[in-house]
Amino acid sequence: MATRETAKMKIVVTKTYEDQLQAILANMLQKDPNSPKSFKMYLDTILLNIPTKDKKYKQSKYFEDENVKDIEHEGFTIVFYHDQEKNTYVILGILEI
Repeated sequence: MATRETAKMKIVVTKTYEDQLQAILANMLQKDPNSPKSFKMYLDTILLNIPTKDKKYKQSKYFEDENVKDIEHEGFTIVFYHDQEKNTYVILGILEI
């Protein structure tokens, strides 16, 4: 798991997310060599902004937990969990919709 800290908030990226993202980027690379880099940069921006935009995201349609939310972007859904006790956001996965 990779960890990023932003203003006393931790963002933890799971191995599942990393593996899913690598598969998506490899698929994009076959279609357009420039696409994966810009997509990854934009995703990183989204992830870093989760702590300030947490309230705007809806509860996940994949989990029955109000602390698990979905971010939809360019045909993909990023699923994350907000662990309020540990002040941590855990990026669970990225799915193609």
